[in-house]
Amino acid sequence: MLFDKVKAFAVQLDGATAGVEPVFSGGQVVAGRVLLELAGAARVGTLKLRARGRAHVHWTESRSAGSSTAYTQSYSERVEVVSHRATLLPPDTGEPTTLPAGHHEFPFSFQLPLTLVTSFEGKHGSVRYCIKATLHRPWVPARRTRKVFTVIEPVDINTPALLAPQAGAREKVARSWYCNRGLVSLSAKIDRKGYTPGEVIPIFAEIDNGSTRPVLPRAAVVQTQTFMARGAQKQKRAVVASLAGEPVGPGRRVLWQGRALRIPPVGPSIFHCRVLHVGYSLKVCVDIPGTSKLLLELPLVIGTVPLHPFGSRSSSVGSHASFLLDWGLRALPEHPEAPPDYSEVVTEEEVAVASQSPFPLLPDPRMSLEGPYFAYIQEFRYRPPPLYSEEDPNPPSEAMRPRCMTC
Repeated sequence: MLFDKVKAFAVQLDGATAGVEPVFSGGQVVAGRVLLELAGAARVGTLKLRARGRAHVHWTESRSAGSSTAYTQSYSERVEVVSHRATLLPPDTGEPTTLPAGHHEFPFSFQLPLTLVTSFEGKHGSVRYCIKATLHRPWVPARRTRKVFTVIEPVDINTPALLAPQAGAREKVARSWYCNRGLVSLSAKIDRKGYTPGEVIPIFAEIDNGSTRPVLPRAAVVQTQTFMARGAQKQKRAVVASLAGEPVGPGRRVLWQGRALRIPPVGPSIFHCRVLHVGYSLKVCVDIPGTSKLLLELPLVIGTVPLHPFGSRSSSVGSHASFLLDWGLRALPEHPEAPPDYSEVVTEEEVAVASQSPFPLLPDPRMSLEGPYFAYIQEFRYRPPPLYSEEDPNPPSEAMRPRCMTC
């Protein structure tokens, strides 16, 4: 407006730095300020704040009711997950308040529910969170501003269910013009079910081509968006990462011993929402000429909390070792190798030089290194260990040897 005294009106969240907005999760407190800048003194009625989180889905389907009748069916559903209202500038009396020219700030804060849905934007639905401020003034249209904020619900992959290996096997008869061209079999396995963006999925697979034509193995990470409204469902699938192997000739067998497939930056899995789900899967398929492809699907969960370096890491390493043994890709030695001889590692010259070097200085320079105690330490440190031998150099005597109870 030409004579509007409001120069700036915006919502600012605490924690925003250099254009990077904060990210929240369930149970946290959202705090910020409503900024108002006036070019001159203005009369203000109320300043209201509303925070809202909403999951919404909508799609249409065309249906036919005969040869000449067609209509469009619409499906829509909405769920409120966050709803907060507050009045930041109430009038002291029933009359409007006069604010002077300049910069004004009105702080606010509210707590999010403990369980929330991750922010999401899809083809037929979305999960959005926003804060809207409304400034009411006498004889002037209300001024509104809004601020969108992001919520990410943690998904920890350090759980037994998500650390368990996933495997499967399929086979299909290759046919051409109703003739049997042979059997193609596929088996695949991954070391766990849960991953985070940026991680690499090592794929272990076996492709056995018993047909008379070459086949092409491929693998892909597929995102499936499921929208639900009024008892109906609508799905949208998209490939987020893929790889292609080398062709497998007729009568040949090929092994994938950990083919790497990196997960790109994608949103986490969404399960706990009444109107939409977001899931992932690893699809390993074999393209067979003249026949529909052989497809094997393994479930995946994309999380936000990566694999811990300690604790669950050790169990994951152990399960990974057993996973490789079960898959037949690596065999542990039956008998461990003997340790190397000390002379093979440290030469006599190094021992002589080390014996001539002084003991490291202590923090207190007044303490002397002379005396039996330090001489014992020095002797112990530089004395070479005995040679390795499978025979005991000090066998027990007849008196100390245990006797058989039946003798």
